[in-house]
Amino acid sequence: MLETSLTDQLSLEVPIVGAPMAGVAGGALAAAVSAGGGLGMIGVGSADPAELIRTEAAIARGTGHRYGVGLMAWALRDRPDQFDAAVEAEPALVSVSFGAYRPWVERLLDAGIPVATQVGDTDEARAAADAGVDFVVARGSEAGGHGRDRVATLPLLQSILDAIDVPVLAAGGIATGRGLAAVLAAGASGAWIGTALLASPEAINPVPARARAIAATETDTVATSVFDLAQHIDWPPNYPGRALANQFFREWSGREGELAASPEATAQLAEARRSGDYERAFVYAGQGVGLLDAELPAAAVVSSMASEARRLLDRWRAT
Repeated sequence: MLETSLTDQLSLEVPIVGAPMAGVAGGALAAAVSAGGGLGMIGVGSADPAELIRTEAAIARGTGHRYGVGLMAWALRDRPDQFDAAVEAEPALVSVSFGAYRPWVERLLDAGIPVATQVGDTDEARAAADAGVDFVVARGSEAGGHGRDRVATLPLLQSILDAIDVPVLAAGGIATGRGLAAVLAAGASGAWIGTALLASPEAINPVPARARAIAATETDTVATSVFDLAQHIDWPPNYPGRALANQFFREWSGREGELAASPEATAQLAEARRSGDYERAFVYAGQGVGLLDAELPAAAVVSSMASEARRLLDRWRAT
């Protein structure tokens, strides 16, 4: 068994949480991660209607598996209905990250819902612990999607574990049982995985995006804001998104001021997304993407990671 404070507090079989990737992690993926023994999360984008949360939660609930919901604090300022829908869904966990999350944390704790917050440095981890969160997610700079591009997972994890007493989950670059074993051996209570699930058939991302992820290597990702600027998404500038580099990125990187004022680029990116042209459309992915080599059901990803980690930890203990 891989028993940790995460598995104990959330009644999980394995210490893995599926990252709430907006546009990828819907109810089916969340349920599949939970079926594998972890906890799957539903990702909510900044412009997603509250009804999407209700719909995806109903999909996950219909399988009989527990699930969580991931929210972005900066977006909740204008979309408090997302928060209300998340609470109504009675999730096993809610993550609120990237922005002024403290008021939302307090409301979740008052409702009896466990809370996690993603952080990118040790000072942020201390602030999250002071806010009363149940779990701090140490999100390293190699992680896919949005977050701080400051500190890599391993040094960040070590520093945070020494700084706070709250259970810490490691995020960034963990895509196999070796990665899970490594962060558990370091003292993490579990792993927060996203990129490892990008090619799972239960995900709601398009099939060509999954193929793009499978074909990528660990050196193919970049931290950038170009895709947000082209879509006029108001992500705070200190949270770039790690994505697969492509022609659109290479064309506009370093010209962000022009990009924000270019309706042609906005239209071009929208058309690329519609047509599945991933030389221009984006795929958010972390450096662990190089470890993807096939489409695998999410439950199999989670259970195989846990099995490999258990085998490695048992072997290390025996030597």
